[in-house]
Amino acid sequence: MIVRLRSLLTRWTTVVPVISIVLLVLTWGRDLPGAVVALVTLVLACAVLAAVHHAEVVAHRVGEPFGSLVLAVAVTIIEVALIVTLMADGGDKGATLARDTVFAAVMITCNGILGLSLLVASLRHGLAVFNAEGTGAALATVATLATLSLVLPTFTTSKPGPEFSTAQLTFAALSSLVLYGMFVATQTVRHRDYFLPVTRQGAVIDADDHADIPSSRTAMTSLGLLGLALVGVVGLAKGVSPTIESGVEAAGMPHSVVGVIIALLVLLPETIAALRSARRDRVQTSLNLALGSAMASIGLTIPAVAVASIWLSGPLVLGLGATHMVLLALTVVVSSLTVVPGRATPLQGGVHLVLFAAYLELAINP
Repeated sequence: MIVRLRSLLTRWTTVVPVISIVLLVLTWGRDLPGAVVALVTLVLACAVLAAVHHAEVVAHRVGEPFGSLVLAVAVTIIEVALIVTLMADGGDKGATLARDTVFAAVMITCNGILGLSLLVASLRHGLAVFNAEGTGAALATVATLATLSLVLPTFTTSKPGPEFSTAQLTFAALSSLVLYGMFVATQTVRHRDYFLPVTRQGAVIDADDHADIPSSRTAMTSLGLLGLALVGVVGLAKGVSPTIESGVEAAGMPHSVVGVIIALLVLLPETIAALRSARRDRVQTSLNLALGSAMASIGLTIPAVAVASIWLSGPLVLGLGATHMVLLALTVVVSSLTVVPGRATPLQGGVHLVLFAAYLELAINP
């Protein structure tokens, strides 16, 4: 019975990514009626679950921290491509698109995903245990990238408004790439053990014993299907965005809420994967996913939009407003206090979730 269920799951997660791509091709750039929107939403949800399954197969094959890095980078690369595509459409809304998307990703990952993971792990296992050295290094990198790319433009004077000059944007882009590259080298080569799950006694868990390691062929197949599923997730999320936009406008909410909803949809695979790891008491894997996604979002988006700004017309607004800067500063401070002990109770998870709720509330009622 278990073998049959596993075979059914494998077939289902193989077919869904292909269906999502076909549906994406058929619906891209078209006005969708309500019935088609419902179908797209259903396939989108299935594609998210398929992406999580294939990400876990790849992760189990290559091991941590490579597994969480694969999912974080794959989602971010496709997300960056979507941002640049939307910016190419032009218009005033495109000026703040990169800023709003990156900040939404930071708040979702550093407060939403991180808070949920800590809460689930601590409630299920009594205490959430992780490696403070690796998590602290990741948090420091995220804080530096966010400050250089999203805070400083508000205070620079070379150009009017919260914008970088060409030289400043080039510096921010190069700095983002350098920092992200250094972090990946630290995470995967020089200090890989800092980013592995740990036991209650602090011993590093270098092997995952919950299932047999998949073959190289299975892992490569899952890697390809993961890419298809993620393209489907991001593309279909873009397809339903006009419907979401209409609903947001009908509800009288700011247009920026649309970006938050799209970011939530795009980051669903990482959220589900992080929660599964937290339930298995692999909190470090959950934190690798959360902070790694935030870091990749900034480290890859800013260089991409810097290059795109060469041929894109219109301003590129990166600087945050005062309210969002306060939320970012509070997130960094609270996250630092969470990371330092190397263990967390439900209280820490709840604090991060309250911060995330505050971000959502201020997005709806600025």
